[in-house]
Amino acid sequence: MDFIFMLTRHDRTIDDAEEIVDAVCDLGVRHIGFKDIGVPTAALERIVRRIRARRAVCYLEVVSTTPEAVAASLACGAALGVDCLLGGTDLDAAHRALGRLDGYFPFPGRPVGHPTRLHGTPADVEADARAARERGCGGVDLLAYRATEADPLELVRAARRGIHDRRLVVAGSVRSTAQIHALAAAGADAFTIGSAVFDGAFSPTKGSLRGQILDILDACQSAPAMAG
Repeated sequence: MDFIFMLTRHDRTIDDAEEIVDAVCDLGVRHIGFKDIGVPTAALERIVRRIRARRAVCYLEVVSTTPEAVAASLACGAALGVDCLLGGTDLDAAHRALGRLDGYFPFPGRPVGHPTRLHGTPADVEADARAARERGCGGVDLLAYRATEADPLELVRAARRGIHDRRLVVAGSVRSTAQIHALAAAGADAFTIGSAVFDGAFSPTKGSLRGQILDILDACQSAPAMAG
């Protein structure tokens, strides 16, 4: 399991994100993401340069809620040159912005609002994941633990069926080792955590960012293989 550390709190990039990159890379984090909400573009450019200097994989997650804002977020990701763009649902808009979809991971299901919640059944998620694979997307970004209509792990299994051998990222509201292990067993390849680190919610008995990060990395190392 890969841990994608998000430089975000409550779906917004934090003000001092750039300074945190070196600290988490020193602890062993190799996947780092942010959102295009919360800080100006110049700050995002500096964040990307810092992530690249540490040879980590760079992610931008789109959480915009209107077609125009989503298009702007996709264009921002393309201009920044991130490795992977997560989120959104409009594959045509992503293709126009990026020129190709192998680095794009759309949301399956029906994301709504901000902070985003996920509507949709396992059948919806499976169909959307299959459509993403058929269009050449690198995978999908599933808001499993923000689901409103289905069991999160059922959605993970449904997304895995649809996406087959492409990459399955689970984003949002991952807060425990038990969740990480359950996601791995259900077929997820990676997950994102941001707020739970900054709020100290992953390991409530530890007050430091270091303690939170090391416990998450330990959970990745001990995660089981996908069941069945």
